[in-house]
Amino acid sequence: MPQEIQLKYGCNPNQKPARIFMEQGELPLKVLNGRPGYINFLDALNGYQLVKELKEATGLPAAASFKHVSPAGAAVGLPLSDALRRACFVPLDQELTPLACAYARARGADRMSSFGDFISLSDPCDQSTARLIAREVSDGIIAPGYSPEALEILSKKRKGGYTVIEIDPAYQPAPLERKMCYGITFEQGRNDAVIGPQMLANIVTQNKDLPQSGVRDLLIALIALKYTQSNSVCYAQDGQVIGVGAGQQSRIHCTRLAGNKADLWHLRQHPQVLALPFREDLGRPDRDNAIDLYLSDQESQDVLGEDVWQNFFTQRPQPLSREEKDRYLAGITGVALGSDAFFPFGDNIQRAHRSGVSYIAQPGGSIRDDNVIATCDQYGMVMAFTGLRLFHH
Repeated sequence: MPQEIQLKYGCNPNQKPARIFMEQGELPLKVLNGRPGYINFLDALNGYQLVKELKEATGLPAAASFKHVSPAGAAVGLPLSDALRRACFVPLDQELTPLACAYARARGADRMSSFGDFISLSDPCDQSTARLIAREVSDGIIAPGYSPEALEILSKKRKGGYTVIEIDPAYQPAPLERKMCYGITFEQGRNDAVIGPQMLANIVTQNKDLPQSGVRDLLIALIALKYTQSNSVCYAQDGQVIGVGAGQQSRIHCTRLAGNKADLWHLRQHPQVLALPFREDLGRPDRDNAIDLYLSDQESQDVLGEDVWQNFFTQRPQPLSREEKDRYLAGITGVALGSDAFFPFGDNIQRAHRSGVSYIAQPGGSIRDDNVIATCDQYGMVMAFTGLRLFHH
């Protein structure tokens, strides 16, 4: 393992020189292929921490899809339904290992945001997972190992320039971490809080029926939030993140942004969306963009208009009305929601309810906790106070 790796540049091309290095000892990683950049390594190291903790919390292999130092998606290795396979463009007859299922889910959480992602895997990358990755537009991957077949597949991606990083799974970081801003060094203890079921014991609502699926999904949301730029809110369901609202100054904006993404994740599995008659020569990124526009109330005519639909479809699809979307989404329940800090107002709960949220985990501690709890009780939700804030900057 090297002690340092020289980088092409920092966050931007004008920021030179750039490197990653260890003040003492060797780096716990090596580059097997490609030439990763500054932001690649930030995505890789944040993402790997996330999936490592997901694996420890659930016992299942995990994957994350990172963009600009926040997860676009994260998931554990549960099987995919036929509808979810189709929504993620995974052939129904393609064999998937649990790790491949985790990546398909992570990539499928927000396919628009995952375009050009950096992938993190909790387990050594196998051939099944590599085959999925090979089809997607991605910048690179970090994992604790690679099968020979997987490494061969990945090393051919991007004309041989795809970034492949191997990390030592036994690596333990120092208890103190440092960063600089404006020439001034900041130091703090690293956030080594262990997120597990014990954090959900303090249920403050009248409804205290939190099933194991709800526990699992709340843990996934909270662990994702630990590595998401704050303020942040995360929706999760069925073993995966389905919507992240990151880096917003107002918590209600986080809740709305994440809720809108969660709604889109559900609507991608609507029978009318799954049946869209795409042209065979239309690539997956263009299909993702077309679906996003098709589901937009304001921009659907960009793909359905009389003079443009032929660019995407073999025949002009019927629009999906706002009323039909609302009717479909009204049947959604069992969604879990995590927040990295307390909810100051009940409006966050009202917005979450519209996206089928049944289970909430947040630190608590607002002077308006009573109002937030009462709003949860109004909708029959289960809410736990974790007592743990999860800001990440």
